[in-house]
Amino acid sequence: MPELPEVETIRRGLKDFILNKKIQKIEVFCDKSFQGQPENAENHTVKDIRRFGKALILDLDNDISLMIHLRMTGQLIYDGAKKERYAAGHPSDNFTAKLPNKQTRVLLKFPDGTLYFNDQRKFGFIKILETKEIPNDSFIKKLAKEPWDMTTDELYEKFQRHKNSCVKATILDQSIICGLGNIYADEALFAASIHPERRCGTITREETAKLLKSACAVMDRSIESGGSTMATYVKADGTKGNYLEKFAQVFHREGQPCLNCGTKIIKIKVAGRGTHICPHCQELK
Repeated sequence: MPELPEVETIRRGLKDFILNKKIQKIEVFCDKSFQGQPENAENHTVKDIRRFGKALILDLDNDISLMIHLRMTGQLIYDGAKKERYAAGHPSDNFTAKLPNKQTRVLLKFPDGTLYFNDQRKFGFIKILETKEIPNDSFIKKLAKEPWDMTTDELYEKFQRHKNSCVKATILDQSIICGLGNIYADEALFAASIHPERRCGTITREETAKLLKSACAVMDRSIESGGSTMATYVKADGTKGNYLEKFAQVFHREGQPCLNCGTKIIKIKVAGRGTHICPHCQELK
């Protein structure tokens, strides 16, 4: 599943290709992958491309929106009339293959190109709904604030309500804080010098502030670099992001020296997820 920085990179990239363009036709090849009536979006123009957590929202000029979630293996591939191809999502031969193919679930036809929604495992979806109903959608409604929008007091209060839960599991819960996936949770906890197995009730207000600031910083850096290459997501133009190579301090660096203290980074399992820490900088208290 993509992490928030990868989806934000895709959102920004797609604007160059489909913003202010009319959807002429929608073809659905897999009913599971499309919810709603295609004709409600056909012959209407994309006026904005937004993001809620890891979901992309295409707002149309008739107060209808398309919600797109790529899930684990989804792809968005735009083929332009001038033979340009713009690919985002789970990397595979589809980025250069002839489309549509057997993994194409939905296509949106524009005047100067076609946007293909491919999804090997059929976990992703495109959903039509009224724009005003976006905040009330069951998927969107359960999402908490993103790190940039949350205050220290808000996160600290949530920690107190989950005082017996480990902090990594808590910040991975999208209903508590939205957008942190496995990579960025590890990076934020390291930057804040917090062991991922710490119980939330032991996290001080000062540590909460540092963790929130660290989460914003690592995700900002990732968005600027186009996301991580370890994740199955790449930039919307098909090129890979470089966050892990340039900025990652612990994730996927097990056995390598900590850049702060020289102690070897180790990999443990926390909340069922592979977790990277420096045992010196993130001492378990």
